[in-house]
Parts: sequence; structure tokens; C-alpha cells
Amino acid sequence: MIRCVLLVIALAITTLPAWAQAVRKFTAQTLRGELTVTQPPEVLLNRKPARLAPGARIRGADNMLQMSGALIGQRLLVHFTLDPSGQLLDVWVLNAAEASRQPWPVTPQQAASWAFNPDTQSWSR
Repeated sequence: MIRCVLLVIALAITTLPAWAQAVRKFTAQTLRGELTVTQPPEVLLNRKPARLAPGARIRGADNMLQMSGALIGQRLLVHFTLDPSGQLLDVWVLNAAEASRQPWPVTPQQAASWAFNPDTQSWSR
């Protein structure tokens, strides 16, 4: 019994880095912006006041959850989705590969007029 538990723990530890490095898939509703956490839940999105939704999730470049209080004052390039009331619901801090994908819409109007390919995670105008 103890060997089984140790085996499960060992497998979990060795596969954890692979989970953290998985390719993140974004949807056509995902927009790009610059986020600065000021006083949670208050933030600046593209240098304009915005608010984190109740239950908002912020994932770091390593895809691990980040607490908004730990990000105060940092200017971060992010992908984000909005809830129906216009508050930030999901936020992903971009890694270098994700940040290099160009173009990426920054407004809902751009996303509505551009074409998104979910397989290649790319947009075309």
C-alpha cells in the first residue's frame, strides 16, 4: 500500500513540469492588453480603469495561478476574457512564444471583424 502511494506521488512530481509547460489554447473571445494591478480588484487595462470580476483567475506565464496582490505595480502583457458585465474574468500572463503571435485583437470590435484559427492560435485581418 505504501509503495502504491509513493509511486503515485513520484508520478505526480515528475509530470507536474509537463503540465505547467502545456500549450495554452485561447478562444476567439480572448483579447490582448497590458494589465497593471493597482489595488485589487481594481486594475488598469491598457492604462484605463477596469475591475477583476468576482472569481477572476490570473494565470502566470507558467500557467500557475497568481494572486492579484502579488502582481501590484507590474505592467504585464496579457490575454484576457471579459464577463457579461465587462469585468476581467480570465487573465493569462503571456510567455515569449505567446507574446510573439501577431496580430492579436485588443478590442471586441477587432475580434468580431478578424478571422481566428483555433488550431494555429492565429488571427488574420
